[in-house]
Amino acid sequence: MPKIVDHEERRHRLAEAVWTLTLHDGLECVTLRKVAAQAGVSMGQVQHYYATREDMVRDAIHRAVQALNARIESSIKASGSTSAETTLRECLRATLGRDPESLRLLQLSVAVVGKAISEPALAGVLGPGDDELKDFTAGLITAARQERGTPSRGDGRIDADICWTLATGLGVDVALGQRSPDEALGVLDYHLDNLLG
Repeated sequence: MPKIVDHEERRHRLAEAVWTLTLHDGLECVTLRKVAAQAGVSMGQVQHYYATREDMVRDAIHRAVQALNARIESSIKASGSTSAETTLRECLRATLGRDPESLRLLQLSVAVVGKAISEPALAGVLGPGDDELKDFTAGLITAARQERGTPSRGDGRIDADICWTLATGLGVDVALGQRSPDEALGVLDYHLDNLLG
């Protein structure tokens, strides 16, 4: 009987190896050979899934973004709330590394941002659909204000842009150990309370 291979599990295992190496040595030190060694597989197996280092790195970053998005969705579901304000807060709080796995994904993102300066394609993998995200967030802000009975004011897309800029900056501070997740959360919540009225 032929062995059933879980290709998705193998790709995830290789992505995990990329993440570990990136956090330990920096993204520039990640190679196909080092990933094979870290994952405990042959070079041939790595090359079976990825023709180039760039393909492998892009897939690993994409998987990290997906993992963070899944954590956001899980957090929203766990809250048991359907309110726009809860959804808005949980989306933004996801950038603050409030648990070990979120912190690891946040630190990985920060490590990749530095490399994205010389490899702009990486920036697109880290932050795809920026316009869609702003529109979605602006909609949440409008709905959250309605829930609170606060009149609409200003430009929702600019408010959304400010929210994500603030949350991202706070997340970088947390990833670098310059402030705790609780301190960052306090600043973010203060801003959202003022924003929503």
